Amino acid sequence: MITIVPIADVPAADVDQLLDDAFGQDRHGRTAYRLREGMAQIAGLSFAATADGVLLGSIQAWPIQLRSEDGTTVPLILVGPVAVRPGRQRDGIGRRLMEAMLAAADAQGSDPMTLIGDPEYYDRFFGFCAAPTAGWHVPGPVERRRLLARLRPGQTVPMDGQLEPRRMAVALEPAPQ
Repeated sequence: MITIVPIADVPAADVDQLLDDAFGQDRHGRTAYRLREGMAQIAGLSFAATADGVLLGSIQAWPIQLRSEDGTTVPLILVGPVAVRPGRQRDGIGRRLMEAMLAAADAQGSDPMTLIGDPEYYDRFFGFCAAPTAGWHVPGPVERRRLLARLRPGQTVPMDGQLEPRRMAVALEPAPQ
């Protein structure tokens, strides 16, 4: 039986091995990795699929932002990678991971989401489309039709700008006197 758990419940080395198996060891050069470089994943939106103690798949979400041409920024969530162990692909594991992540995001009233992926799949099943991203720039190569966004009702995003990591401010407690 497949169980969806927080990705923090799975050893990081197992997730790294899964990603290598699913995408190759050269995966770190991809544009999506440049967007999340130096960032911590969003724990409440990152999940793993396991069965009998074996990691079958994972999904991660990352804080990024869109800096529009006028300098304003809009927080976004970068979804991915969505990885499934070779040999278990086409078993619906990736779809279950996406559904779990989207349910958690919607329950939290999350920021708009973006990903780089197959538009026929991600639009049909999850509502991600390329229309809002046509004027977005990314720090590396991307096939334009694969840069997708998902907006919940009432959300808007600028039609132009640069995607970049979101450096979240950390509140520091004053030093004791």
